[in-house]
Amino acid sequence: MAAPVMDTCHVFCCANRTPNVVSWGRGGLIAFGTCNSVALYNPQEIRIVEVLNKHTGRVNAVQWVHKQDCGLETQLVSGGSDNHVIVWEKQDGKEHLCQQHNWVVSVMIITSLAVPVLACGGDDSRVHLYVQLNGQFQRLLTLTGHEDWIRCVEWATKDGELWLASCSQDCLIRVWRLFAKTATEPDQQTDAVIKMKEDVFQVSGDGEFAVTLETVLAGHENWVYGVHWQPPCDLVEQPLKLLSASMDKTMILWGPEEDSGMWVELVRVGEVGGNTLGFYGCQMSPDGFMILAHAFHGALHLWHCDSNQGEWRPSVVISGHFGAVQDLSWDPEGEFIITVGSDQTTRLFTPWTRKGCSEITWHEISRPQIHGYDMQCLTMVGRFQFVSGADEKVLRVFKAPRNFVENFANISCTSLEKLLGCNEIADLPEGASTPALGLSNKAVFQGDLASQSPQQDSEDFNSLSDQYKESYFQSLKLTEPPKEDDLLQNTLWPEVQKLTNLLVDAGVKNLHDLRVSQASKPEHAAILLWSTTSWKQLQSLPCHSLTVTQMAFSPNGHLLLAVSRDRTWSLWRQGNPDSDTEASFSLYANTSKDTAVHTRIIWSCDWSSDSKYFVTSSRDKKVVSVGECEGESVTPCSSVLDVGDSATAVSICPYLCSDQSFLLAVGLENGKIALYKWRPLEDLSSGSDWSKCGETDACQSHTLTVKRLRWRPRPGRAGHGGNEERAWVQLASAGADHVVKIFNIKISAL
Repeated sequence: MAAPVMDTCHVFCCANRTPNVVSWGRGGLIAFGTCNSVALYNPQEIRIVEVLNKHTGRVNAVQWVHKQDCGLETQLVSGGSDNHVIVWEKQDGKEHLCQQHNWVVSVMIITSLAVPVLACGGDDSRVHLYVQLNGQFQRLLTLTGHEDWIRCVEWATKDGELWLASCSQDCLIRVWRLFAKTATEPDQQTDAVIKMKEDVFQVSGDGEFAVTLETVLAGHENWVYGVHWQPPCDLVEQPLKLLSASMDKTMILWGPEEDSGMWVELVRVGEVGGNTLGFYGCQMSPDGFMILAHAFHGALHLWHCDSNQGEWRPSVVISGHFGAVQDLSWDPEGEFIITVGSDQTTRLFTPWTRKGCSEITWHEISRPQIHGYDMQCLTMVGRFQFVSGADEKVLRVFKAPRNFVENFANISCTSLEKLLGCNEIADLPEGASTPALGLSNKAVFQGDLASQSPQQDSEDFNSLSDQYKESYFQSLKLTEPPKEDDLLQNTLWPEVQKLTNLLVDAGVKNLHDLRVSQASKPEHAAILLWSTTSWKQLQSLPCHSLTVTQMAFSPNGHLLLAVSRDRTWSLWRQGNPDSDTEASFSLYANTSKDTAVHTRIIWSCDWSSDSKYFVTSSRDKKVVSVGECEGESVTPCSSVLDVGDSATAVSICPYLCSDQSFLLAVGLENGKIALYKWRPLEDLSSGSDWSKCGETDACQSHTLTVKRLRWRPRPGRAGHGGNEERAWVQLASAGADHVVKIFNIKISAL
């Protein structure tokens, strides 16, 4: 079987914001729901090894099917808001359907009789026990005690007995013990013996069973969303250690003392401070030396036990957006990408190069912007500077602080002098922080950090202004990707400029050193041209009657292309590009409603590397090339390519294929990405100028609309070196399914 044209390099994603959506298998893989997909994550390799796409709604529950002999799992079950439960197998998946329900369920076998017992926790604050009799589950017992909704129940076995843990929104955890009553057990108790109340039931007349409350664990200060027993290693019976996760941002490992048998808190880990909510669930590794939590905002938190020092330390994990990813951009050198999403964050991802290790993994090393509005667009305007736009009608310009540049050099194993000159880095602020109730990242300099150091011996420290500082930034010295709490607080970039205009009617849609807005009138659909040196508005370019959906400068910088919801495109040319002054742009060519090729909204556009041709993609499922742009007339120069679905994103590779044809990536509304080669021909009647050379398979595709495609501006794979790298190119994609993907493509073989 031939190797696929597109090889998935990395997948950036996070867990869905719901309980019971993460499961850690005995084979070492962590399965979790991310939007409509199930991701299989290897914590040792720190990468997603597989993405399972089948659900059409959000995945709400994921669970490995454990084997009674503690062998490696080969089946995985996922349930979604599409009312489907899917059973995945290691080789061939099979799909099973059932109705969605709102109960938390856990199943275990009574080992002495091999009878399945079903535990359900509901919003009635009770745990209901069902036993399978004559092929049907029948409710035999109801356990009371909790005072609010029950969020999770889980079974364990010990010496032939069943142990059930339940957690609730009443902030408590209850541990129940289910055991078989012996015939010789006396009914009467002496006054000297104190026993817990037992609830007794019979199973098929073969014996009596009792349930008793073993302990009540109180240690969390907010709703407890998840409990998880430590898995057995090679034994069927698992250790009596219980992990719990709560909205108070902590995980607690509980266990009985050896001498007294009293349940106590063994380990407590979690986040301190910040303005985020807590954890939705928890899992423990098969060997019990790692614990995992997934947070309200989708982030994974992993701790490992340092056996030498007996301490639990945080570990490096993957991360991603928890909302639709709207736009992305490579830095000019192709060493990192920046993404923006509807989760109101801007994130920066780069390869982590470790000395003495050939493996390259991608990680989020900075969160330059945490906003109060949904992010919509961004563009790089330098090596370490970008402009982003959100629904607030304002463009914001950010520049990297010194602390980021230093940490980026450490993580990427790049010389600091190569990144920035000594004089330039000396003028940079140390970091940034966001004031309370503010949206602007304020620069923090070395002097600010020195003045904010606690002066415990000073008499002035008793004042409120000294105890509660406005800046919460702490300088970091990183040799590995930062943890979630550092990303939230210590990796912001200072805001250096705002671009505003009172005529803007709604939120920003897209930009490239420019600004446009959603518009229903021609006066609101004008393009605003700004200088990236003085940050002053230079021009207003009116042409379109409806929203401009995307824009792109030609690689030589002389031409500006815009496409619109009014189904037309416009091409603008710079007056005197060789002049030292900033020359104005004038309308060079455009289509009207009568001459337009597209019959629906034009979603995307891009330029060829020689600035001669540009391509447009539309909701009418068509992709068209136009050129030559330096000629007397600018007209379509390709046959109309029908891609079979709404073409929401398009991008032209900056490097030619081996046969000197252009390589295009087209993103579709159904989530697929297709690769096409295009060669300018004089005879377009046959349609032979287009040829399809590859597309993403079911696991590689997005599950929702592809929002943006961007090729790496340099040949090769980021983080790798060597002459053979020139045979490779990389493509980054952003989707409405909350996922960012990077693909490796061997262009020399196309």
